[in-house]
Amino acid sequence: MRAGAPDGALDEMLRRRYGAVAGVDEVGRGALAGPVVVAAVVLPADFCVAGVDDSKRVSPGRRAALAPQIRECAVAWALAQREADEIDRVNILRATTAAMKEAIVNLQPPPACVVSDAVKLAGLGMPVIAEPRADERYLCVAAASLVAKVARDGMMVEAARRFPGYGWERNKGYATAEHLEGLRRLGPSPLHRRSFAPVRVLA
Repeated sequence: MRAGAPDGALDEMLRRRYGAVAGVDEVGRGALAGPVVVAAVVLPADFCVAGVDDSKRVSPGRRAALAPQIRECAVAWALAQREADEIDRVNILRATTAAMKEAIVNLQPPPACVVSDAVKLAGLGMPVIAEPRADERYLCVAAASLVAKVARDGMMVEAARRFPGYGWERNKGYATAEHLEGLRRLGPSPLHRRSFAPVRVLA
């Protein structure tokens, strides 16, 4: 059964214990092309934007409306990304972890603790709670997922203009039938991740 949207109760529990809480989440980890994009967001205690949820559970139109509201209301927010060449060089988990740390370090004012959607983040000098499906349970992580998703989707729509034929404006670089057909027909673009199996076979 689908759980409800996060209500901020877990965020408040951490806020009372530590102080300012940053949620961090990534988008694009499983894509065949384009960057992995991370957002880190610190929400105020009185945050009241309705409809914030894990980005996968929010319609594209609603995501586009929510992301700027989150950025405007946030105490702090930051984006970071890692491109396909770095993902190929160091692997997707290490690239994602590096982007998450960069986004957190760039938050001003800095948070007192971090909630991550399952990715362990060592060496930040503050408590880090890494929980599976945190974007469904913590409001700050859901907010981060929305900010990251809208940012990356915009990047992939722009990338589709530079590299047409893969359908990125629709599939955002994920392995849809349309994308795979374009990959077979055109071969990999400079934005494809050559270490990922479907691309590696054709590279």
